[in-house]
Amino acid sequence: MVRALGIDAAGKNWVAVASDLRAYAAPTLLGLLEVADADGTVEVVGIDMPIGLPDGADPRLADVQARQVVGPRWPSVFMTPPRTVLAASTYETASLEARRVMGKGISQQAWALRHRILEVDTVVRSVHRRIFEVHPEVSFRTLAGRHLLAAKSTWAGLEERRGLLAAEGFVLAADLGWPGQVAGPDDVLDAAVACWTAQRVAAGMAVAYPDPPEQLDGIAASIQA
Repeated sequence: MVRALGIDAAGKNWVAVASDLRAYAAPTLLGLLEVADADGTVEVVGIDMPIGLPDGADPRLADVQARQVVGPRWPSVFMTPPRTVLAASTYETASLEARRVMGKGISQQAWALRHRILEVDTVVRSVHRRIFEVHPEVSFRTLAGRHLLAAKSTWAGLEERRGLLAAEGFVLAADLGWPGQVAGPDDVLDAAVACWTAQRVAAGMAVAYPDPPEQLDGIAASIQA
């Protein structure tokens, strides 16, 4: 059986949930893959981070279509900035570059994730692994077969998502060890649904947005669900 891994950013760490329900955490993506591989080689990875960066004013088709898919949860999908914006030294410089390239500024959320986005870009280009982009809200929308109205930061939203995962066999232990101590509940659930999607990719059941993927800087960019 294919061993899959779902990954999400969690503060200063990455957190992951494997298809055997083991959880992992590490400060770097390569370190996380290494510790997960120690329990059995991971063959497919789903990660909640953009893969394939735009190079101009046009937004990624993956981001545009993901917003359409999640409906009322569309603010959860941020538009991925170009590489030149993410490489800026300060938020002010990044905002100026974003306005020059895209005609509008960059969100604080995207700026805060810049190191993570560039880390994923480097790893995807340097390792021979099946790593796919996942957006948790797109995956949860697919899993539920309907729009989710409550945010995952609310009790209702958290319980709804946990119930959806449990129905698919993703019943996580109350004690996840160190990963459970460094990651928030929503981070763990996002990693779990990313693993669910990675399993669908392995089984040839996943849906891609867009399909076929958009080619961005030599990378096939699409969100799997």
